[in-house]
Amino acid sequence: MQGNLPPEAQEKLEELQDLQETAQQVAAQKQQSETQLNESETALDALDDIGEDTVMYREVGELLVETEYGAAREDLEEKVENLEVRVEQLSKQEERVREQFESLQQELQQMLQGGAGGGPMGPGGAGGD
Repeated sequence: MQGNLPPEAQEKLEELQDLQETAQQVAAQKQQSETQLNESETALDALDDIGEDTVMYREVGELLVETEYGAAREDLEEKVENLEVRVEQLSKQEERVREQFESLQQELQQMLQGGAGGGPMGPGGAGGD
């Protein structure tokens, strides 16, 4: 059916497909960031149950390196703050993409409804006297 669409409608359809892909990418990034945020918040909560003199390690690439309680807490708090901002940004981006998608979808529907039956049907007919 796409071959029968006017060029403008075909363009809008391709834009819709691109926006759908973008929406899926944003949703995946948001989900990943939310997962990291939950993990970081859980780790931060776990620090409340650990004494400050407990030996702790942090992952650096393939290694575990000893770290201090205060440094670990600061790093986790900063990570949580950054992830909260990231999730908020992705939520806003997700909303913008959704609005663009709905607007473009509406434009396409109007274009198709307005263009239906508007083309020339040919010069003759069965005109008998």
